[in-house]
Amino acid sequence: MKKIVLTGGGTLGHVTPHLALIPHLREKGYEIHYIGTENGMEAPKMRSVPGIVYHAVKSGKLRRYFSWQNFTDPFRVIAGAFQSARLMGKIKPDVVFSKGGFVAVPVVFGAWLHRIPVLCHESDLTPGLANKLCKPFAKRFATTFPECAEALGAKAEMTGTPLRRELFSGSRENGLSLLGFDGSKPVLTMMGGSSGAQSVNAALRAALPKLTETFDIAHICGKGNLDASLDGTPGYRQLEFLDAELPDVFACTDLVLSRAGANALCEFQALGRPMLLIPYPRGASRGDQILNAASLKKRGLCHVLAQEDMTSDSLADALLATWADREALTRALSDAPPADGTKRVLELIEEIQKK
Repeated sequence: MKKIVLTGGGTLGHVTPHLALIPHLREKGYEIHYIGTENGMEAPKMRSVPGIVYHAVKSGKLRRYFSWQNFTDPFRVIAGAFQSARLMGKIKPDVVFSKGGFVAVPVVFGAWLHRIPVLCHESDLTPGLANKLCKPFAKRFATTFPECAEALGAKAEMTGTPLRRELFSGSRENGLSLLGFDGSKPVLTMMGGSSGAQSVNAALRAALPKLTETFDIAHICGKGNLDASLDGTPGYRQLEFLDAELPDVFACTDLVLSRAGANALCEFQALGRPMLLIPYPRGASRGDQILNAASLKKRGLCHVLAQEDMTSDSLADALLATWADREALTRALSDAPPADGTKRVLELIEEIQKK
């Protein structure tokens, strides 16, 4: 039986592509191991997946800002590299698939020490720091954006992002029932990522009186971000987080309001949903979401509102303008190259084992 090690962590964006690949890897007969952090976001998620053997290693965060932990975390990375190398010797996998994040660096290095081929995946338009550090030790790179494949050079190929099968199997009727909507208005769904988006949450809530004239609104606001004072507001349903029910909500969604994380963008593009994107500003991130959103806007696949230009009024106006342009956006999304990279990533996992 072939063995594969999956790795990646830090955000759910580093985990969901693995969830898309796992059913296909099982069908191909792989024994599947996952190497992640001891207490990171990926740990409870992957430990709950039946049949996956989870291994925890030490890891340090790769920060671009001053922190006293910058002096101690390199030692955690070194410890994690030795742990990963020992795991590679024990598991003896045929291949490693890395989704990035700080935990991936020691794992990829450990695989390289044992001459195990590694395929890395980069979702954003520019390579993240972890994947830059992994580049010398990886055999191939798969990317979501063509600009990223070009930046990474001969090792890289644009494939799209692996997407979960169940995203495409939702029921509109079930989604409307879950949200308590009757389907008489178009449904606007706001998603802010796994931890929510505070400024967008606040602006959307302030704009409710204007927006609910046109839309029923499903607001996935992030854990701990519910506003009890808005419970029972007609045409508005707030939820902290969705998992199994998310495909049903997507099935009844007519317009998306979102940050610009690459995995979410691929999902919305594959589903053909018109989007208004509000990327994280550069001061709050490395600027990757700004570039992601700009790339889609350039191709006519979305509208973009900069956070520094966002007020409740400008947000409402931008959403109504995006809705007015929905036919052109839907056509462009339909004509775009496939966003689902599951098939090609699986092919690359097989190919790098033969070289």
